[in-house]
Amino acid sequence: MRGKKLAFAALFAASAVVLSSCAGNGELTLDVPDVPMHEEMGAFEGELNIVNWSGFVEPAWTDQFTADTGCVVNPRVAGTSDEMVTLMRTGEYDIVSASGDAALRLIVGGDVQPLNVELIPNFSDDIAEGMKGQIYDTVNGKPYGVPIGRGANLLQYNEDVTGGAPESWDVVWESDSPYAGKITAYDAPIYIADAAVYLMYHNPELGIENPYALDETQLAAAVELLKQQNAIIGEYWSDPVAQITSFVGGNTVVGTSWEVLRKFAASENLKTTLPVEGSTGWYDAWLVSSTTPNVNCAYAWMDYTSRADVNGAIAMNFGMAPANIAFCATSPEAQAHCDEFAAEDEEFFSKIWPWTTPIEQCVDGRTDVKCTSFQDWTDAWLTVKG
Repeated sequence: MRGKKLAFAALFAASAVVLSSCAGNGELTLDVPDVPMHEEMGAFEGELNIVNWSGFVEPAWTDQFTADTGCVVNPRVAGTSDEMVTLMRTGEYDIVSASGDAALRLIVGGDVQPLNVELIPNFSDDIAEGMKGQIYDTVNGKPYGVPIGRGANLLQYNEDVTGGAPESWDVVWESDSPYAGKITAYDAPIYIADAAVYLMYHNPELGIENPYALDETQLAAAVELLKQQNAIIGEYWSDPVAQITSFVGGNTVVGTSWEVLRKFAASENLKTTLPVEGSTGWYDAWLVSSTTPNVNCAYAWMDYTSRADVNGAIAMNFGMAPANIAFCATSPEAQAHCDEFAAEDEEFFSKIWPWTTPIEQCVDGRTDVKCTSFQDWTDAWLTVKG
């Protein structure tokens, strides 16, 4: 939900997908371009060009990496997932810190390569189980991503007004919400999944099993709910600073947010909670370009940033749960960070649906119906906003 990911105008490369079946255990089966995997490490090429979220690549750890490998890191900060996809498709970048709403687009487009995890020693048992084998970056049993960190899209509220934590997302969805006119939602087609999560809980007759696998009827129900919400929305947001300002100024009382935004607000009356319905979330991973000339530097970077200390530094710098949970035991400060962001709490994250690009292949396993695509969601979002 971060501002870095909130523009979704680019088309999903649905033409690369051939409908097939969805295997069990979250494994996605698709016809994707046959991109070869890196077989063995060779000499470092001397540079590494990265597309990354702000805060993911800093001199504090790149200097040591360059000293160790000779690979000079050239970072390029992107503001949205769409921008990341566009930049990676130029062929000018070797690696990207993609979220689930971008990763699958890059995989089916043949823009990234499957990974040889045997060449990434720090991709180990210490990586959080809930970040392994996710359908957005594991296709046909092949991993394409090395986890970096994760977070949940939580309900933020002004406790001085609400008097406590709302138990349900109904305060942002239902037309009789006492906070009508002071509700915020973020401005992106992927927000349709949040409506689907709410409907999964309250309208089980719709048969929604995965908020990113919506057939036409289910998408229509989500759009109807979003239009209902539109009548009580105070503002949509895509700028985290504007969202914080709105809460602090009292223009907004409740809305979707994430833990670190509340901390940035430095306001004791702002709290976050995970309502009973669960929520969506963002899981980030390193993906390597299928055409990179610097593959050995890319693998070295993935291994280096999977170390407990480096991965933890990235997580603390950005404000998210680290992927390498061994970091949590390295210091009291680290443990406090992990506790705050539920890094070791798989029960908590079992209630979170990681962003996944919607595709015609139903990622919930259905084969008797065609699901709606990212383009369908983009078109639908325009009708919500009017």
